[in-house]
Order: sequence, then C-alpha cells, then structure tokens
Amino acid sequence: MADVVTFGEAMIRLAPPHFQRLEQTNSLDVQVGGGELNVAVGVSRLGLTSTWVSRLPKNALARLLENRARQAGVDTSQIVWADAGRLGLYFVEFGAAPRPSSVLYDRAHSAISAIKPGEVDWKKVFAGAKWFHTSGITPALSDSAAAVTREALEAAKRAGVTVSYDLNYRGKLWSPDKAQAVQEPLMEFVDVLITTEEDTGVVFKIKASGATDDQGFKEISVGSYKEVAQRLQEKFKFKAVAITLRENPLVWRNTWSAIAYADGKFYDDVKYDLEIVDRVGGGDSFSAGFVYGYLAKKTYDAAVRYGNAFSALKQTIPGDFNWATLDEVEKLLKGASLRVAR
Repeated sequence: MADVVTFGEAMIRLAPPHFQRLEQTNSLDVQVGGGELNVAVGVSRLGLTSTWVSRLPKNALARLLENRARQAGVDTSQIVWADAGRLGLYFVEFGAAPRPSSVLYDRAHSAISAIKPGEVDWKKVFAGAKWFHTSGITPALSDSAAAVTREALEAAKRAGVTVSYDLNYRGKLWSPDKAQAVQEPLMEFVDVLITTEEDTGVVFKIKASGATDDQGFKEISVGSYKEVAQRLQEKFKFKAVAITLRENPLVWRNTWSAIAYADGKFYDDVKYDLEIVDRVGGGDSFSAGFVYGYLAKKTYDAAVRYGNAFSALKQTIPGDFNWATLDEVEKLLKGASLRVAR
C-alpha cells in the first residue's frame, strides 16, 4: 500500500474571478480541495505514495473530485462510495486590504458526515503504510465522523504507523468547548501535532504567558510559539509539535515560517516573505512537506525545513493543491534566485 494515508473530507471550491463578490459574479472558478486530500497530493508531488480515504456520493461532482485527486497522483481505491448524500461545496471571495478574503461553506449533510465505524477496512488501508495524517476538521463534521476518526487513529497505532494530526480549528463547524471535548481524548494516539498558537489557545486553552489581546494572544513572536509547543508536549506527550507562524500585514503580503519541538530541542527555519497568490492549503502543504522531510531525511530539522519551503511555494500557486516539485523545494532551500528561469 501507500507510504502515507490521509483521511478526511474534500469539497468542490467555487470562487468568483477578479476579486469579485459572490453577489456580483457571473462565473465561478472550479477547484477541488480539502485538508487531508491536499496533504495526500503534496506528499505525492514530493515523491511518496499516498492514499486518501473518504466517503463520497455516487454522482458527477464526486467523480470530478476523484479524477482531480488521481491526476495529482493520489490513490483513491479506499474511498467509500455512498448511494445517498451530497458532496460539500465551499465558496471563496478573494479580498484585498482592507477587505480580507472570506469563505462560505455549503457542506452540511455531506456524504462523509454520515460515515460510520466499520465502513473502512483500516487494517487493509494501513498495510505497509508508514504515516497516517488527519485533522481536526474531520471529527468536527459529525459525531459519527468523530467516532470514525478515533477508529482510524486506534487502527493506525495498532499497525505501528506514525500519526500526525493538524488541529485545524474551524469556528464555523463547532464550538471551542466541543472541539476540546472531542479532541483531547484523541491526542493519546497522536505522535506529531501540527498547529498554530491561535488554534492551540482556542481548543486546548494553552496560551503563551503574557497574552493580552481580546483573544488571549500577544503579538506573534518565536518565543511565544516555543512556549506553546513545549507546553503542548508536556501535556500530551507528543513525539513532536510543529507550529506554523504567519504574519499578514496585508492580504497579499505575508511572512511565513515554522518551528518544531522534539526530543527536548527546538528546530527553527528561515522566515519567507510571500507574495500571496492563494494561501488556501498553505498549512496542508506544510504538513505534507513535514511528513516528506521526516520520512526522507529522518530528522525533525529536515521536516521543518521541507514543510516550510513547500508551504511557501504553495502560496504562490492558485487552487488548494500544491503543484510545486521536489526540485523547486530543494532549490528554494539552497536560496533560489527570483530571476526568470530560462
């Protein structure tokens, strides 16, 4: 089977062109994406094999989504096909300072939200796998999806597969209290937590000391992220905690970096100045690069560096999927020039 297995929802993404509002547009750009599928695509682009597990309805939109996944090199043989249900949609309005970009979900009652324990043969799925990845979006979909998430995590641990989990809090899907109640018990099965300082504060109530603003966070600093990473590891006994760092003074000008904490050490990387084309999927690309870096190089230092670089490149590419190559990542790690490549 595949090196990397991921489990979660993917949707059709619809976006008005040319910074238009949904109310004014006459056309919509069609893409597909979803956190765990984006990770499966990312590791495939970097040279690993990947399988994406989900539940899709038997209709044309779901076949479109599956075809895009297969085009990107992802094995879709473990999808559960449902006679009923729908495929989720989401709409993106691209903003420009001072108007932020925004997302409108239309994903209620999607086929995967009705998934039940026992529908996926996890023993078969994890045969020969090295890594399993899922995120906090999946258990947020429904109580049954949360039960299957736990089922998958338990099966991965029985199979001796390394587990990464992106906390990925979505306030439009569930409350902070529900997110904490459901996810804290899942953390005993997680080896690598990938998160942000903000999501950690919302879900696990772990915040940097001295936080002062209305959400409990002070200005971004590497020191505060390191404190949060260390406290997460102490509480949940993860093998590693990775935290991404984004500063967004303008909608289309951001900085991006990441740290990891493992084996009692901190691993830092450079800060990238980004001219954003599409930031959706940036965190998923970090997860994909992190997984690749660790499996290929066997160090958390490499995991952070590959994750950081792969994510930086993704945010220059439209759509949820990362179409960057391993060669481009490694050139960036060596300090690639911004001159036109001829």
